[in-house]
Amino acid sequence: MKLLVANRGEIAVRVIRTARELGIPTVAVYSTADADTLAVDLADEAVCIGPPPARDSYLNIVNVLAAAEITGCDAVHPGYGFLSENAAFATACAREGVTFVGPSPEVMERMGDKIAAKAAAREAGLPVLGGSDGPVADVREALRAADEAGYPVLLKAAAGGGGKGMRRVESAAELPAAFEMDQREAEAAFSDGGLYVERMLEGARHVEIQVLADGLGGALVCGDRECSIQRRHQKLVEEAPAPHLPDATRQAMHEAALRAVRVWGYRSAGTLEFLVDAEGGFYFLELNARLQVEHPVTE
Repeated sequence: MKLLVANRGEIAVRVIRTARELGIPTVAVYSTADADTLAVDLADEAVCIGPPPARDSYLNIVNVLAAAEITGCDAVHPGYGFLSENAAFATACAREGVTFVGPSPEVMERMGDKIAAKAAAREAGLPVLGGSDGPVADVREALRAADEAGYPVLLKAAAGGGGKGMRRVESAAELPAAFEMDQREAEAAFSDGGLYVERMLEGARHVEIQVLADGLGGALVCGDRECSIQRRHQKLVEEAPAPHLPDATRQAMHEAALRAVRVWGYRSAGTLEFLVDAEGGFYFLELNARLQVEHPVTE
């Protein structure tokens, strides 16, 4: 077996070092700006896939798969970022007879859409926060959903992540202006202006559950992380295991995460994100269908 690492920097180094420990030969890919990096030095082989702009190198599916072909690679590891949650790339790997080290394209497509992910969570028996069942068509529909959920609410981008396209709304009077701003932000960030409404959980903790699954029903929890210390919805400090989490809550969250990935037929590493309230209730937020930058915190 030979593994191509379709990434650069810290994650490429992590994957290459792990593969070396397992006796798996590796191929690094790099742009012309990254020729002298550690990942290139550590890999058994290296292939230049284009100029510095990511769209011409690390995001260029044709070039990445060409590098895999000419070096005789059996598998591609995407790391995180770049092509890691790109269902088209995973599909192209399968078409070329190369194993994509990650979830199936179907799971990535479903979990990449926050509305579809919430629906999948409900199907798996996970608790989710109240709000609209899908994208709201206009301000009037958003107002109805917010009234039913109860203020404050969050307007969230259906195709969003990382806090982009997310805005807190305190009252019906604020919602029209917030809706217009959030829609513009979502369109600019994700080329998709779809928004949905979600009940705001005041004072909630952000806890993540890390899983590994084989897609055949075998799954295990690798631990949990406290990710509540954030700035502008970006995590600043993480701690594992999550401190002061009641044993019953922790066990219930672990069991819920395992149940969900089995129902979904999930494969590879992933992270389920939850909000936890003061009474120990927890609610599914999203599944990050990839290896994460935060995984070493738990590992």
